[in-house]
Amino acid sequence: MPELPEVEVVRRGLERWASGRTVATAEVLHPRAIRRHTAGPLDFTTRLEGLRVGQAMRRGKYLWLPIGDSGHSMLAHLGMSGQLLIQPTGAPDERHLRVRITFDDVEGGELRFVDQRTFGGLSLHPAAEDGLPDVIAHIARDPLDPAFDLPAFHAALRRRRTTLKRALLDQSLISGVGNIYADEALWRTKLHYDRPTATLTRPQTTELVGHVRDVMTEALAVGGTSFDSLYVNVNGQSGYFARSLDAYGREDEPCRRCGTPVRRRAWMNRSSYFCPRCQRTPRPAGA
Repeated sequence: MPELPEVEVVRRGLERWASGRTVATAEVLHPRAIRRHTAGPLDFTTRLEGLRVGQAMRRGKYLWLPIGDSGHSMLAHLGMSGQLLIQPTGAPDERHLRVRITFDDVEGGELRFVDQRTFGGLSLHPAAEDGLPDVIAHIARDPLDPAFDLPAFHAALRRRRTTLKRALLDQSLISGVGNIYADEALWRTKLHYDRPTATLTRPQTTELVGHVRDVMTEALAVGGTSFDSLYVNVNGQSGYFARSLDAYGREDEPCRRCGTPVRRRAWMNRSSYFCPRCQRTPRPAGA
């Protein structure tokens, strides 16, 4: 699933190519793509047509486009394979094209939602008080947000009876961090993914969040992380941060810091990659 850097790359593309344009037509080609819009396809398309697209916004892994002065926004969740593409008008349809949105300035192309696995989707929602679509009002700020509250995050970690990686993936605590960037930040901080959050000191939390920011900023600079053709930006291009990963996907390869082979462990139906020397397994409580 795309994480914050990949979604931010898409947001920037939408900001350049879709924001400020007026919707001419909207067409739903697969109803599952708008299943979260409970009023159905006709309501979805009717509400979009004739309205101006506002500034592309993002919170964590979610992005949205305000629609006219309606007080509603079109929320996009990319899921495992969702893509928002700007294509020339008349270009051949993609095999897994689900939604097509055309604009009144046809020379600027059209916006397409393509989703092979149909886990993602588009939907229209009213805004909460802070401008977020109401269904994601519970999503925490992400570490690249200037308003991210580090002391509050540290206090929340200390209160939780959980472990570090679980906390990093908890979107109600800190948003935008997924499996890949959690492993990378933990490797840089030399912390094990199963370390209890209650044992973290304030300097360790500060260092960890700093590395989360660093790894995401570095990924943004090269377009995010792509392991296959399912994640691309709005122009269909892949990201290149996979070439710079220090932990994720490097099972049995030498740790770039100490040379010890990187290990992979099954974790919550996923995998965790870590250096057993740099990131020591925490001792059991009371040991």
